[in-house]
Parts: sequence; structure tokens; C-alpha cells
Amino acid sequence: MNKTRTLIRTLNAQKTSDGAGVNIQRIPGFNIKEFSPFLMIDELRSDDSQDYVGGFPSHPHRGIETFSYMLKGHFQHKDSLGNSGELRSGGVQWMASGKGIIHSEMPMMEEGELHGFQIWINQPSADKKSRAQYADFQPEMVVTHTSNEMGVARVLAGESQINGTNIKSNLDKTGAPVSVIDWQSHKGQFISVAHDPNFNVMVYVYQGSIQIDGKTLTQGQLGFLSAGDITTLGSTESSGALILAGQPINEPVVHYGPFVMNSMEEINQAVEDYNKGLFETYR
Repeated sequence: MNKTRTLIRTLNAQKTSDGAGVNIQRIPGFNIKEFSPFLMIDELRSDDSQDYVGGFPSHPHRGIETFSYMLKGHFQHKDSLGNSGELRSGGVQWMASGKGIIHSEMPMMEEGELHGFQIWINQPSADKKSRAQYADFQPEMVVTHTSNEMGVARVLAGESQINGTNIKSNLDKTGAPVSVIDWQSHKGQFISVAHDPNFNVMVYVYQGSIQIDGKTLTQGQLGFLSAGDITTLGSTESSGALILAGQPINEPVVHYGPFVMNSMEEINQAVEDYNKGLFETYR
């Protein structure tokens, strides 16, 4: 018998900056068990280019996957493997850093606006030793499901059952299985999503407000959901929300800047390898 997930607690996004002074709204979850396998959610949103003009110059990563999604604007990527790409509005970029990669990212406005997300996903310990990977999916490659009762569900990663229909995205490479859905709705619409009962499920509202089991989540809030099979959300106004689900990684998390490993010894090794220039040799 299916069990509906309920809202158990919330976190508010906090203003901060990263890269070369890029202003963002951030929810860090490195040490929150219910956040796993996700590590952090950054929302970039501005109509002022000074908020992000410096972008994210070349910097290293080890031990994580980055998942970038642009609602409005472009996102340029270059890395030490020779990959380059420019993500358009509505598209997705995914990078698994594995044992090491150096990359740069430059957000750019479209029609005077910028709005997007970068989500960090942890890698299981075995994947932290693997070769880095990169893929991008332009907006026409993103699988979209639409109905009058639901609105629009853009399935950005993984596979989900949405209002009774199984839908699979074009991104299924993540080390820990995850699902990411962008739900865009109007007042009175609802979405029901079935996930593996062993998955952690979170909802981040980036516009408007939604209800979960009679409790309200508003813009800039992340909600943690209880264990269960079914997630049902209702829209109380025109809204946008990311539904994130994933199989938790039950391993230690040690975070230092752009590196996420399982021990401080591994962090120290990552710093040493980067300083020796080894990241640039990983091909």
C-alpha cells in the first residue's frame, strides 16, 4: 500500500557569493543525512550583470558531480578534458569530476535576465577515483510532460512516475541514482510523483508557493519529506519548484572548498595532487 510523503522540516536559502563575486542563494547540505546524495543547491537569479559578471574562473573539483540548469540565460563551460559548451535557456549540464578536473563557468543574461541553478551531487567512493565526464542537454533534449491538471513537468535527470506516467530523462549517468524534476504550475494544479521508497526526497520552491499535506513552502525554501512512496504537491499560485530525489550514499562526507571526499587524508591528497598539476594530466 502506497504511503504519501509529508513535509517534516524546512531550510531557507541564504545569500552568499562564490567564484569571482557571483551573488547566489545557497542551501548547503554537506552534513545533513536527509540531503544525501545531494550536497548543495545554488540559485543564480538577477537582472543586474554586476551580480555575476566575474563568473566562475578556472577551478578544480574532485569527488562530486555538478548539475547545472538554466531557466533563463546561458552558461558557458570549458574544462581540462577539452570539453566546451554553451547551455541555452531550459538546458542542463552535467559533469562528474571523479579523480579530478579543472573547469570554468560563465553565466550570461538573456533579454536582461539570468536565472538558473547549480546542484552538487556526491559521488560514491569508488566513483571518486574514476575519470571525469561531461555532458550537456540543450532545451530540446529535455523531456517534458504536460497536462491540464498538472501544468508542466520537465524531467531533468533520472526516471520518475508522474501522475501515473513513467518518464525517463536523457541524463542517467549519475553515480548515485537521482531524479530531478522542474514543476511549473498555476493555482489549483497538482503533481504526484512516485519514487523508490529508499530515496531521500526534497522540494525547493523558486517561485510562488506550494502545499504538501496541508503545509506551505514558499519561494526560497527547501522542504525535506518523510519516508514514503508518493510525493503529492499542490500549487496555491503560479509557482515553480524543483523536486529532487536520490539514493542516499551512506559514507562519510569531508568537504574542503571544491573537494568532497571520505576522509581528511583524501582531502589533503587532492590538494597536493592539484598543486602538483596532476589534475591537468587526467585524460
